[in-house]
Amino acid sequence: MQLHITSETSTLKAVVLGQPGSMGKAPLPAETYDAKSYESVSLGVYPTEEEVYREMSAFEKVLKKYDVQVFRPWTLENCNQVFARDVGFVIDDKIINSNIIPDREDEKEAYEVVYDQISYNKIFNLPEKAHVEGGDVILYNNMVMVGLYTGSDYPQLKTARTNAYAFHFLKELFPERELIPFELIKHDTDPRKGVLHLDCTFMPVGRNKAIIYKDGFSRVSDYHLLLDIFGKENVFEITQEEMYRMNTNVFSISPEIVVSERNFTRLNRHLREIWGLTVEEVPYFEISKMGGLLRCSTLPLVRTDE
Repeated sequence: MQLHITSETSTLKAVVLGQPGSMGKAPLPAETYDAKSYESVSLGVYPTEEEVYREMSAFEKVLKKYDVQVFRPWTLENCNQVFARDVGFVIDDKIINSNIIPDREDEKEAYEVVYDQISYNKIFNLPEKAHVEGGDVILYNNMVMVGLYTGSDYPQLKTARTNAYAFHFLKELFPERELIPFELIKHDTDPRKGVLHLDCTFMPVGRNKAIIYKDGFSRVSDYHLLLDIFGKENVFEITQEEMYRMNTNVFSISPEIVVSERNFTRLNRHLREIWGLTVEEVPYFEISKMGGLLRCSTLPLVRTDE
């Protein structure tokens, strides 16, 4: 397989979609990895395997409607494998193995079905000190935007997933790319007070548009940088409540086609009526209770440049 990912929105040809084959029982609050899951478990509304399967099947159906080749990881017993984006990510023709949190390390072995089809010299393992997950890496034009947390309490925060060491490693690995760091606000137990990944607060769509939640950034200058890059007229700003429901975490099949959650009423109307995009609506509300949505569930492998 010739890996090729240069943007978030060019036409998708092949993707890994996570799967809910054997999620096991709901975790205890202390066993959760993110604020949304912590809240869902605490409130007793954590989704069932059947609900997650139904929603992921609806997403897969849309992908196949547009002739996308869909890979699925092997099923591991009693393991939540929904969020493929955390396990790895592709930039250009290279796939980066994420150093995910230790409790989720077993998930990687289920992706052998994908890695077996990729040349060994295109697979990169990170140094042990470099922490990064795919949700913190967003491609736009020649830029690689990376969500970071550099606070001294990084080791204590479950929601701090990408560090400066990983940023500098990626900068060396992709010298021809412009790497831009974005400092994110974190909170382990309140999903309205912090964001898990960069794609929970910002996402490009179409050819030059973006969805942004400005209060996910700890530096106001990061928000203004995005306004400068896209132009304020090309930005759709979401509210705290819309961020909480994960409105930025949509997934592009092409510059003209976006998959979105069916309850994102204000966003979906704007995408259709103002920006002229085709919006494929799917039910993904239950999955959102685990701290991720559509982009989080995918690991794109091949997109064709427009």
